[in-house]
Amino acid sequence: MTGTDMVWAVGRATIGTAVKLIAPLRVYGAERVPARGGLVVAANHFSWLDPPLLGASSPRTLYFMAKVEAHRVPGLGQLMRSFGAFPVRRGESDRDAVRTMRQIVRDGHALGMFAEGTRQLDVPGAVQPGAAMVAINESVPLIPAAIHGSQHWRANFAPVSVAWGEPMTFEGLPRGGKGYKEASIEVERKLRELWQWLVEIHELGRPRDATPPR
Repeated sequence: MTGTDMVWAVGRATIGTAVKLIAPLRVYGAERVPARGGLVVAANHFSWLDPPLLGASSPRTLYFMAKVEAHRVPGLGQLMRSFGAFPVRRGESDRDAVRTMRQIVRDGHALGMFAEGTRQLDVPGAVQPGAAMVAINESVPLIPAAIHGSQHWRANFAPVSVAWGEPMTFEGLPRGGKGYKEASIEVERKLRELWQWLVEIHELGRPRDATPPR
């Protein structure tokens, strides 16, 4: 167990518990996440609640990428880095961040990314190529994770659910813009499918024994 794993263990018992109390969480399909080995988790993003909720639903420690501005906030930046988060400069080429992303999965860890690159209002948005780029170049699986409910959270205890998809691999796609775009289209399609399934599950009252689409 690494130092980051230890911080996560404490965080699950404290921050994770607190977040699940204010936004009741239900998780579907977490057993699909491989227990070991490098991988990329690609999720949609609505709210500041999403990182702790996704972390609480994940069976693996997630090394999140977060905008550099958040890392500069006193206290918050140190807390994020203790959980293994690393900064990225949005809107420009950040080769240091790319190298860090690839090294994380190369070392056998799980890289957590919000695939749209920024928060959306009410439905998942277009998936950016970063997650697919790492998965293709490092030959690791990508696990889609859809989040639904956090877009409705306004300190009102709105329930949130996370649905994990099956691991996606992209053998045969080229390493370059064309391959990253094709893979990202597939990731976007799967995230939307999982998210729409969650919408329907919420309408049914969130039954515990439901299984996300493969």
